[in-house]
Amino acid sequence: MPIYEYHCQTCGKDQSVLFLSQKDATSKPLCKYCGARRMKRLLSRVVYHQTEASRLNFFDTGNPRDDSFYRDSRNVGLWAKKRAKQMGVDLGSQFEETVEKARSGKIIDDL
Repeated sequence: MPIYEYHCQTCGKDQSVLFLSQKDATSKPLCKYCGARRMKRLLSRVVYHQTEASRLNFFDTGNPRDDSFYRDSRNVGLWAKKRAKQMGVDLGSQFEETVEKARSGKIIDDL
């Protein structure tokens, strides 16, 4: 069951369309906003999962980040872990435990 992204050339809105079979995907869908059939298929974004080890390998501590980076709980402690690794410092299991608590929101319970 493929999901394709479309752009309506009549109203200008983008939308995702789920087809229940590959055969259905050969016809142009109706725009769910204006009902037109002037739909142009778009190239969909690709997402892949990274392990924390691969994120640490590619993380650049010198690159400034915007606020949204630090709002993502997966990024809590990433900078500190990378810097410790670069300096050859082992911060121990207590540091790892604190980072995991911060990611899950449990650190507030301990304060």
